[in-house]
Amino acid sequence: MTDFRSYAPLCRYQETLAFSPDGTRLACSSNFSGQYNVWLHPLDGGRPRQLTRFTDHAVRQVAFSPDGTTLAFSADHHGGELRQLYVVPVAGGEPVSLTSADADHFLAVEPFSPDGTQLVYAANDRDPAAQDIVVRDLGGGTPLRFTARQGQVTEPMGFSPDGKMILVRAERTTVDTDLYLLDPQQTDAPWLCLTPHDSRQLHNPGPWAPDSSGLYRITDAGRDHLALVFHDLVRDTAEPFAAPPWDVEGAVVSADGSTLAWAVNEDGRSVIRVRRDGVELPAPEVPVGQVRCLTAAPDGRALAFLLDCATRPTEVCVVDLDRGGFRYLTDNRPAAASGPTPLVAPEVIRYPTHDGREVPAFLYRPHGDGPFPVVLSVHGGPEEQERPVYRYAGLYQYLLANGIAVLAPNVRGSTGYGTGYQRLIHRDWGGGELGDLEHAALYLRAVPWVDPERLAVFGGSFGGFAALSCLARLPRYWAAGVSVMGPTDLVSFLREVPATWRPLLAEWVGDPDADADMLTARSPMTYADRIEASLFVVQGAKDRRVSRAEGDRLVARLRARGTDVRYDVYEDEGHGFTKRENELQAWSDVGYFLVGNLRRRGPGARQGAGAT
Repeated sequence: MTDFRSYAPLCRYQETLAFSPDGTRLACSSNFSGQYNVWLHPLDGGRPRQLTRFTDHAVRQVAFSPDGTTLAFSADHHGGELRQLYVVPVAGGEPVSLTSADADHFLAVEPFSPDGTQLVYAANDRDPAAQDIVVRDLGGGTPLRFTARQGQVTEPMGFSPDGKMILVRAERTTVDTDLYLLDPQQTDAPWLCLTPHDSRQLHNPGPWAPDSSGLYRITDAGRDHLALVFHDLVRDTAEPFAAPPWDVEGAVVSADGSTLAWAVNEDGRSVIRVRRDGVELPAPEVPVGQVRCLTAAPDGRALAFLLDCATRPTEVCVVDLDRGGFRYLTDNRPAAASGPTPLVAPEVIRYPTHDGREVPAFLYRPHGDGPFPVVLSVHGGPEEQERPVYRYAGLYQYLLANGIAVLAPNVRGSTGYGTGYQRLIHRDWGGGELGDLEHAALYLRAVPWVDPERLAVFGGSFGGFAALSCLARLPRYWAAGVSVMGPTDLVSFLREVPATWRPLLAEWVGDPDADADMLTARSPMTYADRIEASLFVVQGAKDRRVSRAEGDRLVARLRARGTDVRYDVYEDEGHGFTKRENELQAWSDVGYFLVGNLRRRGPGARQGAGAT
């Protein structure tokens, strides 16, 4: 068995990236030091500098002040997702805490006012079930508070370039959002809705025009995919700007207004489009993968982003628009990348499912002839998307190196294939998508190079719920299964989530009281006695999304009937991993578990249980 850690990247990144105002540096959050901290990367490729030195906090968001002397960031403790806000001098020094309440604080993407004197963020410190918008004067004084709108989860995007407006996104459901403008000086003024509508529509924020005359929006209004439109605030009109047959997944305008760039999700691959000085440029040549945190240099001469590819883990990357060159600013390739056997890129496939639809998926085949065992990997969300990326700290590549294939489907509810497809999961968890997963198993059984007796199912969060559903409700297909922080009982799951999420989840999953019968019928716990395959459950003790009690109850029930189940609880983690050592330990244990079980033939094959 090969060593898992030789496939692990040198570090991982949080979803945040910011150019310095002078365009010479990029700020990000990586766990190169063992925990997620603020790092500064010179654009010229010089040595990066670590700005914070947390050992038990994870930096989630970063932003430069307008004068470039200060960084604002949010961080939580042991992955508990109760984020506090800090500022730290870019030149170095200890971070200064701005908040301390036992509440969650969400920093805006562009949190500073143009003059750098104010910071805007969301907080549920007044009421755990309400996320207010707060404007804080960094020089002192009482913060201004905009009371959250009932029935919506609100989050600020930032100030307009002239400082006279704050853009806010409000979410009723995952497919029904609005954009509002607030006057930062008048907390009692009405919220101006930019996107009034009757039917469910997505309206996501894009960048401002530099003169504050309007802003770009990403919306599915009138179509099934997300388009980029420009909202002229003077005329109060919204004109389509880019409407490809796929989703626009992000856009950015340089501070000087010269450059507009947007990314399009084409069947899982990110393609960047650029318009400079009114002329559309040829698309930059970027390796196949997912672009995240797209940002532009203030002078519009360069773009930066995080790029994650199937055969190369997430890196900080730069495109020079003057020369047209793409380059990696970091190098996080694992030791196995330089080995004699090439890493494996996936094939895009589609397989038929129970209601006539075709399910898109990524199929990774090991080198050699087979027959190979296969792991069916179900992504989280569920309104996320499997992309051709370096998943789970190298787990896919580790399995492939051990002769195990991976099928990673985008079952109904996945994003990237139209909002109609995405909405199919609403109030149907454990319903139609379970049929999609059964048909994935049927598809695999018909592939000539697959060993149909050695299939496993794996997933995290919603994917963990789906894996447990497969094991409990479709037990005949599986030799082994892994659930990482997945709900086991939908009724208790909905009752235990943070208060701010409950209205959203009632629309998304169901009401734990009114829909208790339906939710119970869809819960893996209801069918736990049918689980036959060897099972591995991983849980974070401080998880606020899927409480530890979810895993505890399932494991206790299985062990009471003598079922073989390994249960690992990470006492210092929440929903996911923030500490590099924990992450590597967890995914290596998952990898060893799957390899150990799938090397034994047949659904009855089991591997010994581990200790909690």
